[in-house]
Amino acid sequence: MAKNSYKQIIEDEKKIIDQLLKNANKSINEIAKSCGFSRQKVWRIIKNLERSNVIWGYTAIIDEAKQDMEGYMVLIKRTNQPISKKVLDTIISRELVKSSSDIGIRMVSSIYTNGIYDWVITFKAKNVREAKRFVERLNILFEGYVSEIQLLESMFAVQKSGIENPDKEKLRELFDDIK
Repeated sequence: MAKNSYKQIIEDEKKIIDQLLKNANKSINEIAKSCGFSRQKVWRIIKNLERSNVIWGYTAIIDEAKQDMEGYMVLIKRTNQPISKKVLDTIISRELVKSSSDIGIRMVSSIYTNGIYDWVITFKAKNVREAKRFVERLNILFEGYVSEIQLLESMFAVQKSGIENPDKEKLRELFDDIK
């Protein structure tokens, strides 16, 4: 039996990744059935994707309000000060995550970007006061490297991580006055 071509392997991986993005909780048997593959092939592809860090991990998409949490986003604009090794080590070591869990902050993502803002951090907090405390910690930790920080509160997620909100119709409540 001839081995699959590289192009076919990539296409098979994409099919499995698509299934995992829709629901990472699916069983290997369910994924195999959806893709038309054997259970063994799906298991082997998933293990290879994990080993090569194409798949970093798995997560649940939660409704923050039902967990007594709110979603926030911080947009950070850097100064022209070159990043020091110490600051870079602080970012990579995830010191901010460790030092913020004591005030109830749950980090979601931390992304270096290209554009008006240089960094975007999404996180969960119980209220805006805790979110502002987190922003203050950012200012202290990265003093001299931040020229602007914008704190945004998530009002409603229609979709998260590619998953459609099952309560998306509740968005209408935010626009009650629209006829």
